[in-house]
Amino acid sequence: MNANFEIDQLEQKDFMLLKTFEEKISIQDFIAWYNTNKVGLQEKLNKNGAILFRGINISSITDFETVMDDISSKFMAYVDGNSPRTKLSSKVYTSTEYDKNHSITLHNELSYSYKWPAKIFFCCLIPAAAGGETPIADCRKVLKSMDKALVDEIENKGITYIRNLNGGAGFGPSWQDTFETDDKAKVEEFCKQANVQYEWRPDGGVKLTQPSKGIITHPTTGEKVWFNQIDQFHPSHLEPEIYETLMMMYEKEDELPMYISFGDGTKITEEMVKEIRNTVDKESIANPWEQGDLLMLDNVLVAHGRKPYQGDRKVLVSMSN
Repeated sequence: MNANFEIDQLEQKDFMLLKTFEEKISIQDFIAWYNTNKVGLQEKLNKNGAILFRGINISSITDFETVMDDISSKFMAYVDGNSPRTKLSSKVYTSTEYDKNHSITLHNELSYSYKWPAKIFFCCLIPAAAGGETPIADCRKVLKSMDKALVDEIENKGITYIRNLNGGAGFGPSWQDTFETDDKAKVEEFCKQANVQYEWRPDGGVKLTQPSKGIITHPTTGEKVWFNQIDQFHPSHLEPEIYETLMMMYEKEDELPMYISFGDGTKITEEMVKEIRNTVDKESIANPWEQGDLLMLDNVLVAHGRKPYQGDRKVLVSMSN
């Protein structure tokens, strides 16, 4: 196949770039094409934040893993992750396994943690019968569109993420699944390196308190970006009946499985969270998945989520630096 890189072959879809191979190509041909044009593709990713490759004959976990082995490196495990997903190999996970009837709001992967992937790759093996898109948003545009008073408050105060992980039974994730270990010493070592305060509980769980900026500068482009998971950690993210049930169990909001406040401990209001969700949604775009699609995101420049869907859906994820 012709591996020459022609910029006019990349179609602009809002801020995302789309590369369509008109005749479905093998994974070996795609790998050769990608690596020939790796420098140019990285330049485009730095500018646009998202590139969708369409028309690749990826039909299995093994195919996706083969592609990842050859086009990326320095893979990250989902250690410290707070979303339910299945680890399929050392570098491949399922996408978040939340109820198909609900949306997953847009976020940057592991933005609450001290260490996050530079890139995140999504691959569609089975598109949903209806819905199931992965909406994305340019976090530079989100920041510029966000209420200035809220932006100033975040920059001045920072934010604090709180997680209460159970010891293997209970609501929410366990620390064993979160850190992929049963060894408390390894959890403590991670927390010390990550500047996370930890408090072991009598019931075997652990409370984690993590300071964060919420707005950061991209390490390569030098641009300021909206980079946090405020809405996902805020209690208003819960369904009302679930919130009421949990509050009967825990009494205090900072004892919930996830909670967030400003860095000085003051509350982030529900009105602020509505502003965040509305602004992010206005800046988001969503394209239906096709079998074999490979979506490459700069995880700092671009946030992602998931739409509700019907039928079966299988989307895989790999994260790297």
